[in-house]
Amino acid sequence: MITLSNIEELKAAKESIENLKKDYPNLFEKLLEVINLTRAFQFKYHYMGCLLMDEDPGQYSPNFVYGSVLRLYKKELQRVKNDADSEVFKQFFAKFKGIGYAKISLLALGNTPESLLGASSIQ
Repeated sequence: MITLSNIEELKAAKESIENLKKDYPNLFEKLLEVINLTRAFQFKYHYMGCLLMDEDPGQYSPNFVYGSVLRLYKKELQRVKNDADSEVFKQFFAKFKGIGYAKISLLALGNTPESLLGASSIQ
């Protein structure tokens, strides 16, 4: 998925992430763990976002992955979805879906909005 973002959208998303981190630290920590797990498994951020938002990941689903790895990954995703404040992150993801799940994830990991400007094919 190629997305084109402007600096205002990215700054607004970064500010929302900081608010999420401050207002819901446990939820943010769980989300960050899933983002890091996604990186470690070399899955696409879009796959993670689709699963968290109950969307069909389609072509972004990983291929040639052991079933046990996928079960572990989905179990960790479920921890985020089962959080009492899960509706907060769903609203956040829905609000900023236009910039892409990958850029949302990178902002949560600490990247600056300026580093994510322009077209991106990060998935």
